[in-house]
Amino acid sequence: MGKLVRFGIAMDEELLARFDRYIRRKGYRNRSEALRDLVRHALVQEAWQQEAGEVVATITLVYDHEARRLPERLTDLQHHALPSVVSALHVHLDERHCLEVVVARGNPRRIQRLAHALLTPKGVLHGGVVATGVPVRKR
Repeated sequence: MGKLVRFGIAMDEELLARFDRYIRRKGYRNRSEALRDLVRHALVQEAWQQEAGEVVATITLVYDHEARRLPERLTDLQHHALPSVVSALHVHLDERHCLEVVVARGNPRRIQRLAHALLTPKGVLHGGVVATGVPVRKR
């Protein structure tokens, strides 16, 4: 983290009261910590929506491993997405269902295309994408 800079913010009383309740519910020690997290989140969301810059994201899916060729297809999609795919975790949930968590890094548009390709095949039962609020430097 760089040098902290102090600055003032003017806010409507009711909005500030709601923000303070939010801070207590989330367990922040002070307003500054909460505001920093909200700003980081907003910047990652903006990068994600503008499909620019670089982000880190997880793509999580639950699928039926007995679906025709689905496990091989999911693996092939990940291999074709290198170097965006950083890592993958595979969990056997029961005799038929698996959980896959793919960590991806790179351009948001590329990660969104990968997520769409992984989440839409027949046999994928549920899934989603979460982009992180961690600042990422280009490799």
